[in-house]
Amino acid sequence: MSVTPDDDVDADPDADTDIESSGDAEFSTANTMRERANESRLKLWVMLSANRLLITGALAVGVFAAFVGVGTVDPVGLTASLQSGDTKATLFSTLLGAIITGTTLVVTISQLVISQENGPLGDQHRRMSNTMDFRDYASEFAGEPTPADPSAFLRMLVDETDSRATALRDAVADSDDEPLRDEVAEFTDSVTGNAEAVGDQLDGATFGEFDVLFAALDFNYGWKIFQVERIGDEHADAVDDEVDRLLDELHTVLSMFGPAREHIKTLYFQWALIDLSQLILYAAVPALVVAGCMLAFFGSGPVPGATLGIPNVLLLVATAFTVSLVPFLLLVSYIARIATVAKRTLAIGPFILRGSQR
Repeated sequence: MSVTPDDDVDADPDADTDIESSGDAEFSTANTMRERANESRLKLWVMLSANRLLITGALAVGVFAAFVGVGTVDPVGLTASLQSGDTKATLFSTLLGAIITGTTLVVTISQLVISQENGPLGDQHRRMSNTMDFRDYASEFAGEPTPADPSAFLRMLVDETDSRATALRDAVADSDDEPLRDEVAEFTDSVTGNAEAVGDQLDGATFGEFDVLFAALDFNYGWKIFQVERIGDEHADAVDDEVDRLLDELHTVLSMFGPAREHIKTLYFQWALIDLSQLILYAAVPALVVAGCMLAFFGSGPVPGATLGIPNVLLLVATAFTVSLVPFLLLVSYIARIATVAKRTLAIGPFILRGSQR
């Protein structure tokens, strides 16, 4: 039964390019999140691939429907309670304070994210030097200029992994060591299949929309690093200089993908948190207006009438309550994705954190 490291997550569970596990063999690995984490497609879509504004809208509709649904269970008692000025005043005065406090916290988060980009000249020079050193090494290894586009950069590393794995399989094809041939053939088939799928997903992916990171997370490089190390150690006597060189090159390019992916993940987290801060600030203004209007104009008097058999006061309060919650719902939708990715990428390299996968 194959296992995979907990530091990787796969790309779109609905994509046609998902790679299935190569059976129950020891050296292949499942390359989809549903196989590795035993999660449903719907859950993965909601937590990762779905547009965050769509999820926010769905949560808002759910809140409104739940509020109205609960209100219709006991329409007489609830309507009488909502008609009371004290109930509406208490509800929306609390929301008003929560919106102001939450918006202030969001501004603080934005400042923390932005502060990571600030620093003296020496720090900025070290950041630049480290980035250029890695790019120069990647360019020298691949024999071509390192792309500036994040998706193209990651795809270059994935393509290099594919070519190194193919060369390794060809190099051991005539080996007298049958276990070595079988293990390398099975392992490289898994590597090349995964690399081709991820490469297709990275092709044309746009950074800032989660596409690049979503595709990159499908490349479970950590388990591949472990297998390269294991093959080189267990078959040391049967490995000649050429095969040893190819194993080392494959190990190197897989090790390069790790920090490259983590760098892209960090940039995406910063991008997403800034987007979240902007959206919450935009949503906080109408939320404050709605909460304030409910206090000023509807807090002390009844709201007569009904629409489609539902008391108007219930519809009014439910709508205002939902609008006032939009900043919080935006926070929920964005943090759900960020937390899911962060939990599944805690470790860098071939570490297995989830007990069920050991």
